[in-house]
Amino acid sequence: MADAPDLAARAEELRDLIRYHAERYFVHDDPEIADAEYDALVRELEQIEADHPELATPDSPTQTVGAPVASLFRPVEHIVPMMSLDNAFTFDELVAWGKRMERMVGAASAFSCELKIDGVAMSIRYERGAYTLAATRGDGRVGEDVTENVRTVGAVPERLEGPHVPDLLEVRGEVFMPVSAFEELNRRQAEAGGKLFANPRNSAAGSLRQKDPSITASRELSMFCYGVGALEAGPALTSHGETLEWLASLGLPVNPESRVLGSLDEVYAFCERWQEHRHDLDYEIDGVVVKVDDLAMRAELGATSKAPRWAIAYKFPPEERTTKLLGIMVSIGRTGRATPFAQLEPVFVGGSTVAVATLHNEDQVRAKDVRPGDVVIVRKAGDVIPEVVKPVLAERPEGLPEWRFPTECPRCGEPLVRQEGESDTFCVNVDCPAQREQRIAHFASRGAMDIEGLGERTVQLLLDHGLVADPGDLYRLTADDLLGLEGFAEVSVRNLLAAIDASRGRPLANLLFALNIRHLGPRGAELLARHFGHLDRVMAASAAEIAAVDGVGPTIAGSVADFFSLDRNRAVVEKLRAAGVDFGKVPEPEHPQVLAGKSVVVTGTLQGYSREDAEEAITARGGRSPGSVSKKTTALVVGEGPGASKLSKAEELGIPILDEAGFEHLLETGELPG
Repeated sequence: MADAPDLAARAEELRDLIRYHAERYFVHDDPEIADAEYDALVRELEQIEADHPELATPDSPTQTVGAPVASLFRPVEHIVPMMSLDNAFTFDELVAWGKRMERMVGAASAFSCELKIDGVAMSIRYERGAYTLAATRGDGRVGEDVTENVRTVGAVPERLEGPHVPDLLEVRGEVFMPVSAFEELNRRQAEAGGKLFANPRNSAAGSLRQKDPSITASRELSMFCYGVGALEAGPALTSHGETLEWLASLGLPVNPESRVLGSLDEVYAFCERWQEHRHDLDYEIDGVVVKVDDLAMRAELGATSKAPRWAIAYKFPPEERTTKLLGIMVSIGRTGRATPFAQLEPVFVGGSTVAVATLHNEDQVRAKDVRPGDVVIVRKAGDVIPEVVKPVLAERPEGLPEWRFPTECPRCGEPLVRQEGESDTFCVNVDCPAQREQRIAHFASRGAMDIEGLGERTVQLLLDHGLVADPGDLYRLTADDLLGLEGFAEVSVRNLLAAIDASRGRPLANLLFALNIRHLGPRGAELLARHFGHLDRVMAASAAEIAAVDGVGPTIAGSVADFFSLDRNRAVVEKLRAAGVDFGKVPEPEHPQVLAGKSVVVTGTLQGYSREDAEEAITARGGRSPGSVSKKTTALVVGEGPGASKLSKAEELGIPILDEAGFEHLLETGELPG
């Protein structure tokens, strides 16, 4: 079993990966990995956090929804948050979900089943029957205003009709592109010599994010409604099935394949049927959404910080196809990691035509024994980059040589190095063009310095023209440098320079993350920023001093100290200093940090807080909320049905035990009640 520092580093790495890929999917409509791979990252993180609650963080992707909104459209706050869904991949997991609910409120008598449309989640607002607003899900709380674009979707009515039109309705649904419309769009793109779209989901998302609504209108989008957010002066609804019927009576589009079923056995049969017949439809589906039908029972079940307890998405397994492996190439990332990928004979799988697939690392290639020239099984779950599963050995030509991982970097020609005990291979040449490109792109990315318009393509352009060599050079760029470069005119130059200038004032946590320090993710950067308050103090700190920061640990500390010990990294920092980048911006926390340095454990069910809300309330005030009681515990908060081991341990150690009222007092004052 891995030790605690390794697990902490892996958890932080997973959080960074999941956030990155969520942004690629939700914000850029350009995913880089398949759904199955993303789900695997999430499940690995969930398992680590379940086994080691002390490693869980309130901002973990397991506790949040979607991704931050892009800046192209006006942000819109949903009246009722748009939540995510937990997933089930097997009948056993579906049954386990049912059992969890049964233990909480009793057995459900009926389940509503809807096809899980592979599209873009949307919230549409009607006021006194009139269409007034449409917004994407965003991060669940704030989405993008796409009102005028959604207005062009023929399935969305401008005005509600019927006898029970409410004063206010936020209807939730999925905007999608029919397969036939997608194929026609790609046919037109091919005839015009344009870029082909990857799949219907990305095409729908890209169509909704057009500044010109007439382009959206030309894309033949549609929509199905699946639920209600905010509702004022509406009818007294008692079930989800009744809700869907009411939405249909208002003239809203509801999927005709939705069913209300009496048992999970029936639900599973429904899922199996649609898994088999998914391609009979003119729209992409990737599973079935299963919901408790009774609305009163839903209210009792409530939700976690991320997902309702009364609903689950039964995900179909990834689809598999065979194709020829033309070659194996190696890409170099921002840390120098060398990642092999497969070049494939194009194949239609999982809803799109693909020509590349991930091979993860050297060990994976060796374990699967895939070789250029093989016929391989490719698995894909509706995303852009699939996975090579294994070769079809019966199709292998005689004498096909085994593929060997290169010993030299394909970009710079320097040696590739694999440390003993590690699965990854690295280019150790810090001046490698590929690393330089990725480091600068990471520096400019969302969550780091957030420089709008400075993506990989632009970074490569700047490098090719010798205008930048590292992130510090970005702040020396002038209009004369940029004018005349491919894709740059006066407006685009002005916008990029303004975005670079604005980044000078980003918080210290963003700057620390942007510097590309191995193992240091956004959460660790935030902890260091709050503790040290200035980049100079972080740079001057020893590994031991950094490791002493609550929540950081030795792996991150050693990496941070090593980073700032290198002259080349300090040289970049000095460029940033000279450019006027703020080294000490630490925004005030939302709540007084009355629990700083204190550890508060929660057990049992509280009336006013979910478990996640209670832990978030503690950490928001500077405290920690580990999963176990120790000598360092400040207090144990006990609700209904507490864990016996935590309670007995607290009593044994003389740890103060608080009820909910005492917890409220602690949150407000930072002091134990008298």
